[in-house]
Amino acid sequence: MNSLAPRSDFPLLAANPGLHYLDSAATSQKPRSVIDAIVRFYETTNANPHRGAYTLSVQATDAYHNARVRIARFFGVVDPATLIFTRGTTDSINLVAGSYGRSTVRAGDEIVITAMEHHANFVPWQQLALEKKARLRIVELEADGTLELDRFRETLSGRTRIVAFSHVSNALGTVNAVREIAALARAAGAVSVCDGAQSAPHMRVDFPALGVDFYAFSGHKMCGPMGSGGLIGRRDLLEAMPPYQTGGDMIEFVRDSDTTWNVLPHKFEAGTPSAADAVGLAAACDYLDALGMDAVAAHEKTLLRLAYERLAAMDDVTIYGPVPEKRSGALSFTMTDVHPHDLATILDGEGVCIRAGHHCAQPLMRRLGVPATARASFYLYNDEADIEAMVRGMEKARKLFAGAPAPSVGEIAGASAS
Repeated sequence: MNSLAPRSDFPLLAANPGLHYLDSAATSQKPRSVIDAIVRFYETTNANPHRGAYTLSVQATDAYHNARVRIARFFGVVDPATLIFTRGTTDSINLVAGSYGRSTVRAGDEIVITAMEHHANFVPWQQLALEKKARLRIVELEADGTLELDRFRETLSGRTRIVAFSHVSNALGTVNAVREIAALARAAGAVSVCDGAQSAPHMRVDFPALGVDFYAFSGHKMCGPMGSGGLIGRRDLLEAMPPYQTGGDMIEFVRDSDTTWNVLPHKFEAGTPSAADAVGLAAACDYLDALGMDAVAAHEKTLLRLAYERLAAMDDVTIYGPVPEKRSGALSFTMTDVHPHDLATILDGEGVCIRAGHHCAQPLMRRLGVPATARASFYLYNDEADIEAMVRGMEKARKLFAGAPAPSVGEIAGASAS
């Protein structure tokens, strides 16, 4: 099968025809249209938005505003002011924890998260619970790496204030029932926070239809620039929340003794914004919409099934997480007698890029009983050849390690280069 998007659209892939990039869950490659949009902003529109009455500053302000409108539309958001630009999912979740959480959670309250969360959606709530003397409750996973709604229902109580969970697990690829979880949180009187880092790039996301109170996403995983992303929230909650950071542009009046805050979204965007990155992310939304997010999801599902079948047929490979029908485009696995880091090194020698490690999900790794896994993740520029290259590299790893003491990483690198 062919890729959904031609490699020629992506300068790095076009320049490296032998590269098999299977780490898009970490960050995606960037299409030429996104790179051009960023360069064009700096070459033609570079000025500080909201700061000047001169024409160039007005043009920069318009470009920044139009980018927000475009990105909001990508997520089905009709009120662009409820899209707060951040540096990505981690920044967005810390904003909610530091603003809404710190002003709302009290001693004895409960914060509910799941055992599959990325550290970005685990540690902020852990630290908030410690600071406020609240209780952090963790919803455990089923044997296949999925979440059962009954476990959520049993974990929630009248003391639950925040329910934070991922739309798609970065380590397992598990797709969670967002609408149902959000409804349970609402029925318990809690606010829901959805980590959308692994869903925004891979499927159609309609924020109003999800029913969550906050949705965080990263631009760099959806063909946009690094350091870009956003937080979408309910207007009433955002308006009631105190600022997360203070400084320029987020103020209304600064008096000697007190300060009043600017309107949304500016209240949460202190300082000079990353206007060029916002413009680049808007271009990424154009690129994805031109392909069609339903087509993106279908393409990845086909690749995922193929990779799952090839790896499941290998007796020495263990796959973690649910069957392809219940997961998105990430596949985590281990290979008997081959450490994931060693496997990644061997594959790198074959031009195959995968992730190896705990994937910023150490609590999940403890529950899986492994220190690390290897992870292949698929996107719109991948095709069957990428999977075949990975399988060939895994077969080489098997031969290298068969009946021999595990070599050092340096020895493996030397063997791969020879």
